[in-house]
Amino acid sequence: NYEKPIVAIVDTGLDYNHKVFKDSGAVWVNQAELNGRTGVDDDGNGYVDDIRGWNFWANTNNPMDDDEHGTHVAGIVLGVGQDIMKTTLDPAIIQIMPLKFLGADGSGSTSNAIAAIYYAVNNGASVINNSWGGSSYSQALHDALAFAYTHHVVITTAAGNYGKNNDSTPMYPANYPVPSQISVAATTNTDFLASFSNYGSQSVHVGSPGVAILSTIPGGLFRYMSGTSMAAPFVAGMAVLAVREASQLTGYQIKNIILNSSASVGNLR
Repeated sequence: NYEKPIVAIVDTGLDYNHKVFKDSGAVWVNQAELNGRTGVDDDGNGYVDDIRGWNFWANTNNPMDDDEHGTHVAGIVLGVGQDIMKTTLDPAIIQIMPLKFLGADGSGSTSNAIAAIYYAVNNGASVINNSWGGSSYSQALHDALAFAYTHHVVITTAAGNYGKNNDSTPMYPANYPVPSQISVAATTNTDFLASFSNYGSQSVHVGSPGVAILSTIPGGLFRYMSGTSMAAPFVAGMAVLAVREASQLTGYQIKNIILNSSASVGNLR
């Protein structure tokens, strides 16, 4: 009877009414706020009525997904540990914390991403998934991820979808040298690098499935999507299951277990 580990999904939000998340009870609930007073910051974390995460884009307590991206990513994370296509869903063995910082058009500010990462760490996430990025270096974002590392959090980040070498054309946050961060490329169903995926012998750590991945989207629906955005949450799902089995391990240790137990594929050398 242990605490279910939490994956924070820093993204476009989550359709928390989707039957996959609703019926499995997968969505993180902030009990202090749920059982507290409306309009009051009951747990003193700086956010009022943040019952199920936060919307940093609109600065509200409703992280509902108005895109599709975050819900798709969340379904992949949950699907690592259970069959999300089952008619009757099993109770989730992990928790999904939706932190929305991207709008419906997929854009968002670095400052909101930073706030989401601090929120995730301060509210108990063991894993943070970042299926987003850009080419600009931010010392403040680097600091936020370093803060996550010092609190033993695993960070999984999409390598990017530009077909570029991240060693020479950096992508952030994927390229920050944070010891518990795993930068993830996308692979095909035959273990080749996806045509769109970024790569990098120094800066990208593993490949994970990222082509035509079936997962949840808002409105109780499912669809196929491709991208390193889909590859990273497979690794996040694996990481949170490792945390569940051995909660004493640090994020850096879990990263090493994942890297050392992954298959060496010639196509990715």
